[in-house]
Amino acid sequence: MPFGYYRNLSTTQKAVYRKSDAIASIRLPVPSTHYTQVAALRAALAADDRRAVTDAATRLCAGLTAALAVPSVEVEVLDVRPRRAESELHGLYTYESGARPTIHVWMRTAHHRRVVAFRTFLRTLLHEVCHHLDFQLLALPDSFHTQGFFKRESSLFHQLVPRAPEPIKDFAG
Repeated sequence: MPFGYYRNLSTTQKAVYRKSDAIASIRLPVPSTHYTQVAALRAALAADDRRAVTDAATRLCAGLTAALAVPSVEVEVLDVRPRRAESELHGLYTYESGARPTIHVWMRTAHHRRVVAFRTFLRTLLHEVCHHLDFQLLALPDSFHTQGFFKRESSLFHQLVPRAPEPIKDFAG
């Protein structure tokens, strides 16, 4: 079911929305080639080192865009999230004609100024990467927050952070 703003979209925008919603995943050619970059990002966040987080996030995004054969994106890691009365901004994708697209992500919470959890930071980064891929890989003229969009974000996350196998239970009787 489309979000509430769907009814306010033009006919052309609704077609883009439906096309986006129908695409549920983005498959990386060899996900394991990015595991080292993901581990570096985890370590940089744990060390509370913004410069290292920026470097790791930049290398991860460069690896993902290269693997998917799309133009690269600039990554800027900022310190404390901007805050409004009821929400915090986690990430932002900007693209202006003639300029290199940029992903901004914040590594500290607004209220307590703590370093964001690794999984939260990575999901935010991949969320912004998905906006980039909507334009560059899927050639969509707009990037809507459809269910398909969130499924694509999740598909990237699970390829980069595979679930640990379930332990084998011994039912000896």
